[in-house]
Amino acid sequence: MAAPATRQVSGPALAPALASAGPEHWQRLAAAVAELPLLDAAGRLVPFGALFAERRAVVVFVRHFLRYICKEYVEDLAKIPKSFLQEANVTLIAIGQSSYHHVEPFCKLTGYSHEIYVDPGREIYKRLGMKRGEEVVSSGNIIHFIHRDRNRLDHKPINSVLQLVGVQHVNFTSRPSIIHV
Repeated sequence: MAAPATRQVSGPALAPALASAGPEHWQRLAAAVAELPLLDAAGRLVPFGALFAERRAVVVFVRHFLRYICKEYVEDLAKIPKSFLQEANVTLIAIGQSSYHHVEPFCKLTGYSHEIYVDPGREIYKRLGMKRGEEVVSSGNIIHFIHRDRNRLDHKPINSVLQLVGVQHVNFTSRPSIIHV
């Protein structure tokens, strides 16, 4: 089995040991948090590792549902057509730090219709050493890419993350395209 390419994209916010970590480190990290519970919109427990154990996934941790920047980022995630993800055999998952009671209103507010879970006790956030948002690309309990935000405005551009997993470019502008004939 060939080791997956692991890319760490971040800045000085990470300790040097994390920045140079290899595939084995990310596998141990994924295994350490795999059994930690999340809640779905109905309040059912779902082990974190089950989200990507048998499939490729882009997992986006948002800091807080009520933060304007996080809400805006999730509104953009909502614009990713499900057909684009299906073509690339990728699942998009958002995880927030809230009560499961807030999931449905947040999805209505943002238009987000992809998978979403919450970590109300912030256990996964704590174990992964997160203080802000993150974008993670993983499959089969292997983390292939992780980006840790250095500040509230440091979200990784969505198309950059999608490109890593072979999802086609998404136009996030609301302006109509101009067609030259």
